[in-house]
Amino acid sequence: MSLFFYFALTKKLPMLQVPTTEAEWLAISEEFESKCEFVHCLGALDGKHIAILPPRNSGSLYYNYKRHFSIVLLALVDAQCRFLYVDIGSYGRTSDGGVFKSSSLCHALETNQLHIPPASNITDTDTVCPYVVIADDAFALKPYLMKPYAFRNLTQPQRIFNYRLSRARRVVENAFGQLSQRFRVFGRAIPLLPSKVQVIVMACCCLHNFLLRDKLSRTVYMPDEQSHTAATSHEGLSSLVHQGSNRPSQEAQQVRDMLCSYYSAQGSRDGQEYRSMQL
Repeated sequence: MSLFFYFALTKKLPMLQVPTTEAEWLAISEEFESKCEFVHCLGALDGKHIAILPPRNSGSLYYNYKRHFSIVLLALVDAQCRFLYVDIGSYGRTSDGGVFKSSSLCHALETNQLHIPPASNITDTDTVCPYVVIADDAFALKPYLMKPYAFRNLTQPQRIFNYRLSRARRVVENAFGQLSQRFRVFGRAIPLLPSKVQVIVMACCCLHNFLLRDKLSRTVYMPDEQSHTAATSHEGLSSLVHQGSNRPSQEAQQVRDMLCSYYSAQGSRDGQEYRSMQL
């Protein structure tokens, strides 16, 4: 069975904890707005396959779409590339929606257990918007989870929204890239039982956060000259993919359309029209 790590409740690992107060969430949102220019964002969500050798008598449980065996690492990351939440151990064959739906993070978001701030005005506007998590197309659109518009027949405002979301979501790609660059255990299939692989991956995530604790340690852990490589190289980690259809609710679509309108009006930035055309 998968192991679920919900640090907002356990408090056992101080280097890896989900925020539990409105003030903590607001601080994360402010960082996303200042660093990534995405408003009311509480974190970037993504999942990766961790390659393993096939466990004995496991059949196809761990066999994924990439045609190798794996367990899944699902992670929520803040604007400084630190892990806020990780779920490690879902079977490699599990769909993207299945991994998130079965996670304690999804349950906490659905039942409002994380003390997330209520919807409020976007800075210097009259637009009232909820706080959201951002993700890629592998996840279902929810009122609390924003994903890109489908990449066909896009309007210009929709292209801009996709660009702004992609730009902000880069932090979770950076975090995975840093893991694969600095912890060489991810360079090949890990020849251990899934339960032991889970412990190794958890240890790497905690060490990653520890090494990002201040400016000096960040410089040693990930020098500036390696930042681009880390952001684009995921050696040993492969992405989840969209499987099946996920019909979003009207409320979820309204939240996305609201943010879409904001980024094309009051929240516009120089050059975003040009860059959005390059996606």
